[in-house]
Amino acid sequence: MRVWERAAGAIKDKNSIWVAKFARKSEYHNPDLEAVVIKATSHDDQRINSKNVQKVFHWLRTSPVYLKPIVWSLSMRMQKTRSWVVALKGLMLIHGIFCCDIPMVQRMGRLPFDLSNFSDAHLSAEKAWGFNDFIRSYFAYLDQRSAFVSSEVKKLKKNDKEMEVEETLMEELEGLQKLQGLVDMLLQIRPQDENINVGLVLEAMDCVIVEVFGVYSQFCNKIAKVLLRIYEMGGRMEASIGLKVLQKASVQREELSSFFEFCKDIGVLNASQCPQIERISQEDIKDLERIINGASSNKKGGVVANDEDKAIVIRDCSAIVPVSHQKGLMTVITHQWELFDDDYDVIVGGRGMHAVSGEKNIRNTTNPFEESYHIVPYVPAQPLPDLISF
Repeated sequence: MRVWERAAGAIKDKNSIWVAKFARKSEYHNPDLEAVVIKATSHDDQRINSKNVQKVFHWLRTSPVYLKPIVWSLSMRMQKTRSWVVALKGLMLIHGIFCCDIPMVQRMGRLPFDLSNFSDAHLSAEKAWGFNDFIRSYFAYLDQRSAFVSSEVKKLKKNDKEMEVEETLMEELEGLQKLQGLVDMLLQIRPQDENINVGLVLEAMDCVIVEVFGVYSQFCNKIAKVLLRIYEMGGRMEASIGLKVLQKASVQREELSSFFEFCKDIGVLNASQCPQIERISQEDIKDLERIINGASSNKKGGVVANDEDKAIVIRDCSAIVPVSHQKGLMTVITHQWELFDDDYDVIVGGRGMHAVSGEKNIRNTTNPFEESYHIVPYVPAQPLPDLISF
């Protein structure tokens, strides 16, 4: 970005802040908060304003009542902007808000703004297409992610009212397919043009890598449990869908490995912390095929799920081995499946990741999400009250 363009962007930001401060305060409009949101999504393409991003998170943690004015201010800015810098910072900000693990955010549903047809108005078409594609893909994922989380919360509330503790097997299989759909969307978020491999885009890719960990961990934890239920029940329809899920997981394994390598090549340092993804067990696939063909599973009746130790034990099965719960451990690699500890803590930090695993501690920190970007389970442990709707 040229000097005069930076100066013009700075003037726009100052004018927007000036207008915000003199606007009337209401339920949806807080002048001080709007000014902070504008500063956090400034036109400066060199960096994210870490101080003001943290202020947004601080306000949100202080009280849920600030969610409405924060989302309203961000939505107004996203709807008006024709700058890829502002749009990308806005998406990173809402992504960080998602990861604050606040019940009201989990119930938000679809994003309250639309960047599906975003087009930068300050660059030539030749230079802008890469940024436009990246922002559209990032928006599409966040929009779908938010809708998925909201639907899971509503499902949890419904089951609680009906005194149902456990999902049906078909519901769990549908959930796995939705998670795989989210993985597909995440894999589309990448610079398609090498000319857009700039600092701000790489910062966003750091966030995407951590999100991949979160979604993939959910999938791995669920598939292990679902396979146990299929082996116990032996239903042909469930086994058939389970087989499709495993086959797709095998394809996604290759795609994820390629994605991580791509990210390493362009300089996304969080990608250098990615563990190797093991191949899908052929024994699991053959066992599901036997169930579909009417034969009994070799693992039927040989399954024990130890909830107390948060371990999965399968007798006479090499696909998944006993895994002891270790607090602070980010990943556990079994023979065939990669399981993620529910209590692990991953924090995006600039061009690196802070991971706690035993005494290992790796950290580079400049990213504004440093204190807020925690991967958390999509579904809360307790049902949520009807607090807000957007």
